Amino acid sequence: MIVLLAGLAMAAAPPTWSGSVAAIVHKNCAGCHRPGEVGPFPLLTYEDAGKRAGFIAETCRSRRMPPWKAEPGHGSFFDERRLSESEINAITAWAAAGAPRGDAQAEPKPPEFHDGWQLGKPDLVLRMVEPFTIPAEGRDIFQVFVIPSGLKERRTVAAMEFRPGNRRVVHHALVFLDGTGQARRKDEAHPGPGYSTFGGVGIMPTGGLGGWAPGNFPRRLPDGTGREIQAGADIILQVHYHPSGKRETDTSEIGLHFTPKPAEKLVSNLPLASRDIDIPAGEPAYKRSVRFTTPEPLTIIGVTPHMHLVGKEMKVRVVKPDGAEIPLIWIRDWDFNWQDTYLFRQPVQVPAGSRFEVDALYDNSAANPRNPRSPPGRVKWGEQTENEMCLCFVAMIPHSRESLGKIRQAAMRQLMTPGMLLRFLGGN
Repeated sequence: MIVLLAGLAMAAAPPTWSGSVAAIVHKNCAGCHRPGEVGPFPLLTYEDAGKRAGFIAETCRSRRMPPWKAEPGHGSFFDERRLSESEINAITAWAAAGAPRGDAQAEPKPPEFHDGWQLGKPDLVLRMVEPFTIPAEGRDIFQVFVIPSGLKERRTVAAMEFRPGNRRVVHHALVFLDGTGQARRKDEAHPGPGYSTFGGVGIMPTGGLGGWAPGNFPRRLPDGTGREIQAGADIILQVHYHPSGKRETDTSEIGLHFTPKPAEKLVSNLPLASRDIDIPAGEPAYKRSVRFTTPEPLTIIGVTPHMHLVGKEMKVRVVKPDGAEIPLIWIRDWDFNWQDTYLFRQPVQVPAGSRFEVDALYDNSAANPRNPRSPPGRVKWGEQTENEMCLCFVAMIPHSRESLGKIRQAAMRQLMTPGMLLRFLGGN
């Protein structure tokens, strides 16, 4: 009986920081919540976390933190920042018990972070032309910087790594290509470093290189695969800045790793988009859909959903010719501030004749706390704060250049005007 009671007491003992909670926090929170990073406070030690136990438990239970918007069961991605139910339960029980420390001698050491290039020395490092100043307070800033590549010949990129110059204010970044000179001319027309945008980069890019958010790790493309950069093209870097409470400057940089020889297979961005957006003022459930049938087989390596502030939900899937469905991604609670590029753990094989389906939902009512207009007004397609978009970039690998040409032609017919589409897809 004594042994049984002792066992029950042990089973009822709450989790402790040293026993299990520290490992959960270090794995899922410390990447952002450490000195010099975008998190507003560190979560490395018991002293950091214990006094915030209730707040940590509440934000984890509501899944506001860690920030991961993709719903489980709709795509399996690298770098998932999603707590399991058992992890949430452990944190909740720990906080409810008064945040017990446990054995201080058994506490795991805080993780070590390496701020250098994660993939080794890049073949080409491109930096912002001049520092950008972020004010101490105010709204978040979306600034676009044009960085000349300086390339004398066409190259294919095996990996892109973004390295924030000031992690205290850099929230996330997206990297595009421009082979037309449009972004450079736009930059020259604006004083100071870069130019300000909201929803996009102010031009139709000729390609994309990916993105970065805290916790994301740069990854190489599969062997024999690359993203093409034309000679003389500009790198278009959009950085989302979040003021830190004091005046800051940033000079971020991009590292490019080239393929040893021209890649046999090229990654292209397929923009699944509907420009036909006209949301009435006050409409709480406006729907938009995109449908595209690919005439050629292709491989998907990632997706980048995109909406603005009245966007509420986006679901993307593939329906194969036999009717079988492949769920790609479901963002049930869209938040513009936490948009991301989602890379699949396993590439998704899509047979010819498959149909891509994008279904988006918008809330243009006064009840939407993210609505930029008060009272709500009519919302149409565009790149400004008060506009909206219905767009999902699909990072795809056609099986040949001939296949890419056929996919482009089909997309021109089904999705967009020829000029827009060619600029989105990029390459030859």
